[in-house]
Amino acid sequence: MRAGTAAIAHSTGTTRQKGSTSMADALEGIRVLDFSQMMLGPYATQLLGDLGADVIKIERPGAGEWERGLEMMGDLVAGESAAFLAMNRNKRSVAVDLKDPVARDALLRLAATCDVVVENFRPGVMARLGLGYEHVRALRPDIIYCSGSGWGQDTPAARDNRPGQDLLIQAASGLAYHTGRVGEAPTFAGTSIVDASTALTLATGILAALVARERQGIGQWVQVDLFSTAMAVQCQEISAIVNQHAEPPRSAAGIPSPWLSAPAGMYRTADGWLAVAMAPLDRVAELTGDAELSTLDAWRDRDEAKRRLDAVFVRRTTEEWLSVLLPGGLWAAPARTVSEAVDELRAQQSPMVTTVEHPAAGTVELIGCPITFSETPWRLRLPPPLVGQHTEEVLSEVLSPDELSALGGDRVQL
Repeated sequence: MRAGTAAIAHSTGTTRQKGSTSMADALEGIRVLDFSQMMLGPYATQLLGDLGADVIKIERPGAGEWERGLEMMGDLVAGESAAFLAMNRNKRSVAVDLKDPVARDALLRLAATCDVVVENFRPGVMARLGLGYEHVRALRPDIIYCSGSGWGQDTPAARDNRPGQDLLIQAASGLAYHTGRVGEAPTFAGTSIVDASTALTLATGILAALVARERQGIGQWVQVDLFSTAMAVQCQEISAIVNQHAEPPRSAAGIPSPWLSAPAGMYRTADGWLAVAMAPLDRVAELTGDAELSTLDAWRDRDEAKRRLDAVFVRRTTEEWLSVLLPGGLWAAPARTVSEAVDELRAQQSPMVTTVEHPAAGTVELIGCPITFSETPWRLRLPPPLVGQHTEEVLSEVLSPDELSALGGDRVQL
């Protein structure tokens, strides 16, 4: 066990008593120094924390990470951002001024005790602060240093300092253009889908690098970016475009994607909305009673089929249609609000909805880890931290009492 690991296990409550039959967490003993903010990094490091890693979140003194002040629907939760609460459980907060040389040296000493360093500043920022990959590697050669960015570390867009943000990347990658009707504006997804996908990509890269270090004894610099991930998640669509030499046509009637044929779409019913995925049109004609549908081609006539089904589905309620379509083999589902979906999870007592006692916001509901392990299930060990809540606890592991007391004033929040 590396020096410092035992202290971390004790302080995060993950220590098991000798002889205990309880199983260790999947990532117990892994220590992560997290400089990231917003969603790309914090969502990835929360996943690592859920699986047992000790995640040390570095923030600026005072206001803390930028997302702490992000209002969702124009409001906060008892002074806390719902977005921050959603992505920062199972972490300890250390608040220091990264531009202060004494604080920087303390962080380098802390990094030398860690397995992983994560950051998602613009390219070059961490190096200019003296906290880049080469600075950390000089102290710990097998460090896994992970950088997330909008456009990569050394691409034309990165060199031009272009802003890398989810909506902008959805637009620039073609994701938004391929959603919506012909003649209408490109349509953004209802969540930060590129940020979330890149966070999961980053977590995958970290886990792969940990395996490589375990087997090959190497550290490395892991890099992910929003634009590359946005292109990667469109792998099947891009394969069709570049190999079939054609840009897909957008639908005029509301087929949700230029890649889908009828009957795929969202349909208004007598009391709500119904989503239909895919099925042979002759089977759809049989179940809906519109014989004309069986004469149409699912791709060439998809807009006509969609218009005919729009007129059919509005005649019954969503549940009435589901009672016909599902037994008949059609892929269909009610289109619900997020609140309705969460209500169902609550009713099922699903671990996907969990509660945590936050020191400022009180009882908070959060969406849990989406991975199920038979032997090492995720655990909620720590609530999202207050700014600098664990500064003294963490830095005392690498600094003497005199060194810690010297870090006063605006440089650190104890």
